[in-house]
Order: sequence, then C-alpha cells, then structure tokens
Amino acid sequence: MKLVVDTNVLFSFFWKNSISKKLLMNTSIELFSPEFALEEINKYEEEIIIKTKITKEEFKNLKKELAIIINFVPLEEYKDFFKQAVNICPDTDDADFFALALKFRVHLWSNDSKLKDQEVIKIMTTKDLLNNPDFVDSIFD
Repeated sequence: MKLVVDTNVLFSFFWKNSISKKLLMNTSIELFSPEFALEEINKYEEEIIIKTKITKEEFKNLKKELAIIINFVPLEEYKDFFKQAVNICPDTDDADFFALALKFRVHLWSNDSKLKDQEVIKIMTTKDLLNNPDFVDSIFD
C-alpha cells in the first residue's frame, strides 16, 4: 500500500514508543510526503526536541532515519495537481499533501479531521491504520 503522510504524523516519528512511528517504519507501506515537510520539521526542531525530550543529536539521527523511510517529493513532481488540490482541500495549508495524493492516486494519512470535509481524497487516520489487521500484524510481530 502507498500513502501520502502529513507533517503532524511525521512529527510523531520523534516520540519514543509512538504507535505512529511503528506504523511509519512498517515496510509494507510505501510512504510519500512533499519535500517541504522536511522544511517544516527543521522549522520546528526546537519545539520537537523540547516536547519529545530528545537531544539535538537524537533529533538529527531520527531525521536521517525518517528521510530514508519517507519518499520526499519535490513540488516540481506534483505541481500539475496543485490547482485541483487547492480546490478540494478544506485547508489550503495542506494542499501540497492533496496534490501529492492526487498525483499518486493514494490515500492521505492525517489525523486532522477537517481534511475529511471533501470527497475526493480518502483520509486515513492512525486509528484507521491500526484497525487494519494487515498493518497491526506486521508492526507487532
């Protein structure tokens, strides 16, 4: 399965023992996110470090690990879908994620319930993924 992942889910990668982190590391899921999501992670580095109680070195190592797990896609590769994404996305700040989901014709993994206020892109929450026995079996083996 392929999914586009939003930044808030990516932030959860930095939490020790996070269920979302276990899902993100699940090799049976191919994950994509806009390249700018890495910029967002860098922008909130200090906040992430404080909230997760990790060191700068741990943050740096986890970010490298995340960059291996997630296929970060430059805007150039999905820009043709951006206008359509802006038209359907309930929050224009998330238009990049919608454009990427449109390009790959996949679901978007987000815990932001307002993104479900449209009928074009299926939004999968962490809970939705956990309710899928295939995912649960593979992450807890």
